[in-house]
Amino acid sequence: MNMVVNETLRLYSPVAAVIRKIKKEVRLGKLVLPANLEILIPIIALHHDPQLWGDDVHLFKPERFVEGIASATKYNSAAFIPFSMGPRSCVGMSFATTETKVALSMILQRYAFTLSPTYVHAPFPVITLQPQHGIQVMLHPL
Repeated sequence: MNMVVNETLRLYSPVAAVIRKIKKEVRLGKLVLPANLEILIPIIALHHDPQLWGDDVHLFKPERFVEGIASATKYNSAAFIPFSMGPRSCVGMSFATTETKVALSMILQRYAFTLSPTYVHAPFPVITLQPQHGIQVMLHPL
């Protein structure tokens, strides 16, 4: 279940990007970033970067996480940040992932599901990433 949830969060992070303000001048390689600069961290770009995730970056492959997040990201802690990271990470992260696992577990104990033939895949970033046309699924009792 953890692998499925993590791979879903990698492909469809709750937020597309976060903005952070640099408090004091910092050097990143050859770049010098001045104090009070606001930078945009494109979470979707990080999670879809073939250099970080491989050529199959756009495929749903939960097995990427079979040995955990650290191994999946090649120990690059900033490569997987669906809820941001550090002191400004989402306070609801643990609750959201636990709630997702519990809900999925309850559904999958009683039903198999398939996508409706009318389903159109259209992720749409508003404040959070949402399916533009909803998610039409058909539940089949087990």
